[in-house]
Amino acid sequence: MKQLLKHPIHLFSVGFGAGLVSIAPGTAGTLVGVVFYICLQSLSLSWYLPVVAILFIPGGWFCGVTARTLVVHDHPAIVWDEIVGFLITMIAVPMGWSWVLAGFILFRLFDIAKPWPIGIIDRHVRGGSVYPPPNEKIRPLFSVGGA
Repeated sequence: MKQLLKHPIHLFSVGFGAGLVSIAPGTAGTLVGVVFYICLQSLSLSWYLPVVAILFIPGGWFCGVTARTLVVHDHPAIVWDEIVGFLITMIAVPMGWSWVLAGFILFRLFDIAKPWPIGIIDRHVRGGSVYPPPNEKIRPLFSVGGA
């Protein structure tokens, strides 16, 4: 798996190595998302949204390439969706450490619990060549509502 770090596309997909940790790779990926958010939080919304879109659009393609390389649709090491998903979660959230912590906790809870309709989408709808999977696109919306 460490060979993934040598290929630039896979490097992004595995969150610069965060997805390669043996315990809780999704949480590790979300922590990388927190670092990204801290770097981006001072941007105005008119700059923040395009930056997140720039990270989301090619990131989805990168994750698809890595998923095909690993021959697993939603491999736990692929955490770019957690990184960008956290950034989406934080779009409408005020600045402050308590809000970052709340966003992190809610995002992880929704990822782990997969409440309705996220769980149904996760079980029954496969993204095919679309990455991230459809459930990964909905989870940040629920996290925003909770934060």
